[in-house]
Amino acid sequence: MQNSDISELSLTAIAYSCSTGTCPTVYATNRGTIMVQGYTVTADQARIAGVDMPTGEQMVEIPLALLAEAAHLAKQP
Repeated sequence: MQNSDISELSLTAIAYSCSTGTCPTVYATNRGTIMVQGYTVTADQARIAGVDMPTGEQMVEIPLALLAEAAHLAKQP
């Protein structure tokens, strides 16, 4: 998925670890996708874990409970 039409992007927080917006959060978009805010995993950390991240991609780490909550709360179109 490309992020070329980012200007039309709208986010709704569906699950979060705190109420300030400065911690891991899962967002639903107006495009029927999910965005995740989390702690950055470096390319070296990913490689050590056996993941080869292509250029242009990033990984973030979030608590498993947050992902479970987001899956429970997410609404399918």
